[in-house]
Amino acid sequence: MTQSPPLTPAQAFDALYAFCAPALVRQAYLLTGRRELAQEAVERAFQLAWQNWPQVARDPDPAGWVRAVAHECALSPWHRFRLRHRHPEPPPTDAADRALLDALLKLPPTYRRTLLLYDGVGLDLPETAAETEASTPAAANRLTRARRLVADRVPELADPAALHRRLAELASAEGLRAAQPPTVRTYAERQTRFWTRSALAFTATIIAATTLTLRTAPTHYEAPIGPAQAISGVPAEVGLGPLSAGERALRLKLQQLAHNGPERLVPVPR
Repeated sequence: MTQSPPLTPAQAFDALYAFCAPALVRQAYLLTGRRELAQEAVERAFQLAWQNWPQVARDPDPAGWVRAVAHECALSPWHRFRLRHRHPEPPPTDAADRALLDALLKLPPTYRRTLLLYDGVGLDLPETAAETEASTPAAANRLTRARRLVADRVPELADPAALHRRLAELASAEGLRAAQPPTVRTYAERQTRFWTRSALAFTATIIAATTLTLRTAPTHYEAPIGPAQAISGVPAEVGLGPLSAGERALRLKLQQLAHNGPERLVPVPR
């Protein structure tokens, strides 16, 4: 019996995408109430998965890895600053679906995600706690409060089995679809190339700036020149005035004396 050849990374990624993407888009829609944002979140999660495929392929639960990233992307608080996400999308046409979606969106995001993972996806409580980065008692408390809040707004969903069925029906009624796997892989590869080139360009800029700094920087310390200050207490300069009578008499006397008389010191030859 011949064994089939192992899957290439692209084939393995496409298989994971085909298996997980449709359900993840429906889950992201229940988390956000936005069709376009749900598709963006799932595509972004798979783009990150392809960029980190060696790590994802070795993960014990690749589907859980992508699901966690997709949910985090969908619930990112930065979406509120995007212009096209400031206004709500048209609600579901069915009144029961609108009531359920409205009840979900009024829950805190952590409650909403816990309820979806436990009652929608079907994870057990420890798995739900691990994926939401909470302790098991905290996850149980969130689940209990989320169920009670939903039941207060939609009383017929007080039964967890009915809630599970209605979550699946609401997500499936919208007919959401994700992009094709090759499109997601191509976009992820383009992003990787873009960021790689940007990092190389930034590194080259830093090296050039460092080299220029080393060439133009002074090689010894030069003390800074202090600011000019006014100096006080110095007497003002005065010009030579006229000679006094005594100075004139002394000058006349010096002029009349002999230049080589005994009054002066002259060299004595030996």
